[in-house]
Amino acid sequence: MIMFIVIMFFYFVILWLSKCSQIGWLLGAFLFVIFFAGFISKGGKFAKLTGILKICPWIGLIVFLVIFTMISQPPVKRVPAVSVKNPVETGVISVSEGDISGVYNEDQTVEVYAGIPYAKPPVGELRWKETQPAESWDGVLKCDEFGPMSMQSRSGTIYNSLVDLVIYKRLNFGFDDNYIEEMSEDSLYLNVWKPAGDVSGLPVVFFVHGGSLMTGQSSYGDYNGETFAKEGVIFVNFAYRLNIFGYMAEEGLAAESANGTTGNYGLLDQIQALKWVKENISAFGGDPNNITIAGESAGSSSVNALCVSPLTEGLFRRAIAESSGITAKKPYHTFRDLTDALSMGKDIMFEFGVSDVTELRNLSAEELLNTSYSNSAMTVDGYAITEQPYLTYEKGNNHEEALLNGYNANEAEVFNYFVGKITPDNLSERLQTVLGDYTDEAIDLYKPKTNADAKAAFNSILSAAWFEYSHHTWSDYMADQEKPVYLYYFSKENSGLSNKHAGEMPYAYGNIDTSQLAFDESDKELSDIMVTYWINFAKTGDPNGEGVPEWIDYKENRDQLIEFNNEIQMINNPFNKMNEFLDSYQNGL
Repeated sequence: MIMFIVIMFFYFVILWLSKCSQIGWLLGAFLFVIFFAGFISKGGKFAKLTGILKICPWIGLIVFLVIFTMISQPPVKRVPAVSVKNPVETGVISVSEGDISGVYNEDQTVEVYAGIPYAKPPVGELRWKETQPAESWDGVLKCDEFGPMSMQSRSGTIYNSLVDLVIYKRLNFGFDDNYIEEMSEDSLYLNVWKPAGDVSGLPVVFFVHGGSLMTGQSSYGDYNGETFAKEGVIFVNFAYRLNIFGYMAEEGLAAESANGTTGNYGLLDQIQALKWVKENISAFGGDPNNITIAGESAGSSSVNALCVSPLTEGLFRRAIAESSGITAKKPYHTFRDLTDALSMGKDIMFEFGVSDVTELRNLSAEELLNTSYSNSAMTVDGYAITEQPYLTYEKGNNHEEALLNGYNANEAEVFNYFVGKITPDNLSERLQTVLGDYTDEAIDLYKPKTNADAKAAFNSILSAAWFEYSHHTWSDYMADQEKPVYLYYFSKENSGLSNKHAGEMPYAYGNIDTSQLAFDESDKELSDIMVTYWINFAKTGDPNGEGVPEWIDYKENRDQLIEFNNEIQMINNPFNKMNEFLDSYQNGL
């Protein structure tokens, strides 16, 4: 009986974690009933089997369960624009390429238009080419599903479910999401959330998702724009080319380009999406002259790149940047020298055994994902980015007229789970590439005595270098230009992702779900305040307003920033001293 219960338990847990279809549950339940009646119960036909025959029914049970699991694997499909079953369809909106319709959210206060093509599919000859405008269509295009996620390596369904359960504390016992999201090179689609009904002149937030320029998708729940739309802000997000498809640089590709560009295809997608929004957002009731670009992690680095690209002048007004940037003289991530990028391109050609880009284009997308090289950085290509970003800021040629930006208290911890043992004795060696000759002085701020102390210092220093420092330099440049700039520090703890990298996302965009075990009412209260700041900034360029604590402009006191926790207050930047070391190290490069 115990073995029977254990097998049944693990079978249904595997079905749940694998997001298997209902057929697996029904067949499994039927088989367990039959097996119990025939073998476990005292009156069963096989209950009195002995010897080797006794294990045969068990083997048969397991074989059938494996078969049931295989035939009930989740289907591949696109993510619905809303979680409502049989949502009400919106009226028709006309954009530059044709007519579209969307769907309403549950209470019909928000209209969602998902999967709008903003560019030609970058497939075939358009792989590793500059983004081309979308083609027109006939009839009304139903935009009730997100487009496919861009090509990327992704973990198995069980792993993803465990991450949702253990890290994010999300429990879902229904069958609404029992499918695998479609993935394709044909992924250049965007999504719009707007208040229901006839609206006009509304501010717009254009959001760039993160994922190290390697992964990510616009359908992710933390990027849902419903809360912003309910507050009178039109929210847009989108997919763009990633990894080898979005950021590989290669000399042959540069030679065939009329603009001489290579290595920034994902960034060019972002620029095309922004152009599309500038041209079409008035059809949704948005103000094309009041667009704020926003992003988190690699999306924030991308926002930084959009701020310095000559191709984006006049396309937006303000910027929101969370947990990354490329304003350091030598950015620690998401940016690399063109020579390094081209060298990797040569290595990739050799890796796949091809002699030119035509042969490389003949490889399947799935084959290309198997590359052992990480294409996770933008570069100075002379077209989308014409010089090191910090030089553009020094000249005052960046485009944003105001900046809201910041970082989380323990950014680096999620990246350092598997870095090996950190001790007081090896800490200096492990940080040499981050701080050079200033490493020991920086470590002395923490005075680590135990291995736990050393690991904490390691995480803190890397949090400062990898994430906080770019916001320090970015904010300084903006303050030097006498532009409004608001800097934050997110330190709120919860039982989920907490204040680690990306932990602020559900708070800032109003996607706190108090039914998730990680959150309580205090999280919802903080989210309401952060959403108010973000929306005020998108509307006016100033996050301050009625009902929220004063957020002092960074220009008035560069030592301070606002802390988002159970108490919201201006505090001294916890990394002020670390920034001195990082400044000295960077200036000496």
